Amino acid sequence: MISTWLSAALARRNIHYGWVMVGVTFLTALISAGTVGAPGVFIVPLQHEFGWTTAEISSALSIRFILFGLMAPFAAALLNRYGLRNVTLAAQLVVVSALLASLAMTKVWQLMLLLGVVVGIGTGMTALVLGATIAARWFAARRGLVVGILTASVATGQLVFLPLLASLTERLGWRVALALVCAMLGVSAVAVLMVMRDRPGDVGLRPFGDEGTQPLPAPPPNTAPIMAAALGTLRDAARTRVFWILFFTFFICGASTNGLVQVHLIPMCLDFGIPQVQAASLLAAMGVFDFFGTIVSGWLSDRYDNRYLLFWYYGLRGLSLLFLPFTDFSFYGLSLFAMFYGLDWIATVPPTVRLTAQRFGPERANLVFGWIFAGHQLGAATAAFGAGLSRTLLLSYLPAFFAAGALCIIAAVITLTISRPAKAAAA
Repeated sequence: MISTWLSAALARRNIHYGWVMVGVTFLTALISAGTVGAPGVFIVPLQHEFGWTTAEISSALSIRFILFGLMAPFAAALLNRYGLRNVTLAAQLVVVSALLASLAMTKVWQLMLLLGVVVGIGTGMTALVLGATIAARWFAARRGLVVGILTASVATGQLVFLPLLASLTERLGWRVALALVCAMLGVSAVAVLMVMRDRPGDVGLRPFGDEGTQPLPAPPPNTAPIMAAALGTLRDAARTRVFWILFFTFFICGASTNGLVQVHLIPMCLDFGIPQVQAASLLAAMGVFDFFGTIVSGWLSDRYDNRYLLFWYYGLRGLSLLFLPFTDFSFYGLSLFAMFYGLDWIATVPPTVRLTAQRFGPERANLVFGWIFAGHQLGAATAAFGAGLSRTLLLSYLPAFFAAGALCIIAAVITLTISRPAKAAAA
């Protein structure tokens, strides 16, 4: 197989195959995240073509966010049982099938079924849990950095494709833009098929940073029922206070990022006379700043107290959201917002993952983080629907942005209530 040949070739250059896994996962997450972010570009075109309200379209996106999150703990169990490559390929097949079918949709229920239910399940089969699993299995060192890189790919992918998709939508229609997303998913599926492997032992290696001399033996086959593994982990984690703190703060994280800014910033900018392509470029700029901000966050999470990092991340994000309505939506005001908010877009993930691994152990970290991530997406769904409802009933998105900013300040304070462990587990 090409992975065996590539691993041997890289080993001669003292490069660990784990970095290839980071590369292919980065590409996969980047394109899959672009799929998640794309419907934000289609809100106004769908309104014009079918006459659907913002609240109706937002309801479909809320369903997607909920399922995207609720699938995360089960995705971790699926990855543990069926392997990284098999589950990732299956997820991409589900998403592409739904997107191709949506090219012919004409009814709201079809929007909710295809772009809500099916895409939510398909993208949720990997989500951020895939990156957390790669970091735990393939790296004994630099885990925080790896989580930062792979998290950056998720958030950046949701943003950097938007100007291209917005331009295609404006010139050729939303169906052409959606067809491009399908083609990109096909490219990532080929890459996964060619080089993704489940564990370092599959290519005769130990995890990066592990100083042992022999490959680790393959673990015994995982035959635990998927539901039992996921729900049993939730039962155990829910007995701890730290789980609920991380769950609630990650709920606020989702409400203040994916569900609000990713979905509604473009239509809100249109309300203030800013063209769609320019608004999408603003999101792309956030994606560039987020890429660096999240990687730096991963580097910092390997070195500093993750509780204090979360305090600063949530606090600064809250201030930036409270500042947005006072920018007058000028070029300079929005540029300043894009820089500060972008640096903090999803920088909360690396310290949250490390705190999860410290408190629940590396073996169960991906399952527990799956449930915490479910909280993130429940928050995103709440904000996606709530902001759409605000626009429909109050004719303004601004109340939703003020509420999200205030919630981030609350989350910053709550993170300080996490007690310092007597002795942190290796993560």
